[in-house]
Amino acid sequence: MAIPHSIDTPDILVDVDILDRNIARMAASVRSRGLALRPHAKTHKIPEIAARQIAAGAAGLTVATVGEAEVFAAGGVDNHFIAYPLWASAGKAERLRLLAEKATVTVGVDSAAGATRLGTALGAAAGTVSVLVEIDSGHHRSGTLPQEAAAVAQAAAAAGLQVAGVFTFPGHSYAPGMPAAAAAQEQSALAAAAATLAAAGFDAATLSGGSTPTALLTDGSVATEVRPGVYVFGDAQQLELDRCALTDIALTVAATVVSHHRTEPGSPVRFIIDAGSKILGSDRPAWASGFGRLMDHLDARIIALSEHHATVEWYGPDPLPALGDRLRIIPNHVCLAINLVDDVAVVSGGNLVDRWKVAARGRNK
Repeated sequence: MAIPHSIDTPDILVDVDILDRNIARMAASVRSRGLALRPHAKTHKIPEIAARQIAAGAAGLTVATVGEAEVFAAGGVDNHFIAYPLWASAGKAERLRLLAEKATVTVGVDSAAGATRLGTALGAAAGTVSVLVEIDSGHHRSGTLPQEAAAVAQAAAAAGLQVAGVFTFPGHSYAPGMPAAAAAQEQSALAAAAATLAAAGFDAATLSGGSTPTALLTDGSVATEVRPGVYVFGDAQQLELDRCALTDIALTVAATVVSHHRTEPGSPVRFIIDAGSKILGSDRPAWASGFGRLMDHLDARIIALSEHHATVEWYGPDPLPALGDRLRIIPNHVCLAINLVDDVAVVSGGNLVDRWKVAARGRNK
């Protein structure tokens, strides 16, 4: 795809045809396995994309913050899961209460203290908010052990909250060779936590899992829903993990070659593009091949980032790009890139067809 002439660089491009295909394919795959789809909207933060996901059959949205939920609720989405163990201040509790007046709201909890705090802060409105107990299935970030889920659920119920089930995030799936193992560990942890809740008298109706690397590997034998986010766009991490193909990449950064870097004879040729960490993001897992990939030149490597510069080492048979040539870059972690811009260019068939505001950008609390 050519970069539209009207686009100045650097800019984020979203190919709406690939986006729509990704949305439809995930929805169909999840539906065929008897699961609900609750996509994580922190990836895109764009109401127009959320509307497409809901239209394709999503049960609601996953978000990371109350602020994100508020933005999407204002855009018409009426079912939200805040997949985060909120420590409820008075201000957050009041915003949750108002949100629950116009939408179904579920919040993550992973400790008895957090659940008690949430219920106490909500007061008389506690019964309008449901909770899912977060379980650690191997990522070792937030989340309680499966066998400790009942204690958290009991505290939540005592605080007046509705206990809807459990959830987990298999974040350790974001590593080579790990998606299948992480998916299996996710199912095992959810099953163990559900049994613990059942023994304590709770009906764990929702068993929520899934990340983009594991969503297509999760069956309906234990989990009832999955929450992938990155699948709408794809990124260099998913590409290098073989969890998407190059033809699935819907989001790229348009960049211009601005400088040729002199190197010693025999060293790889280098050049500079005008897309640095302030639009690509700076994530680089230890296993990644660089700070992103060039969409049409996969042999190249982005070896360094400054705020407004990216250094590219050029390999392969293609001629070195000239000053002024425009290239498309696949960010390593698309969730970071989208949060760095106010809006995105929507393209179809190489033509600019719209611009969408990143409406939930900066809604970090």
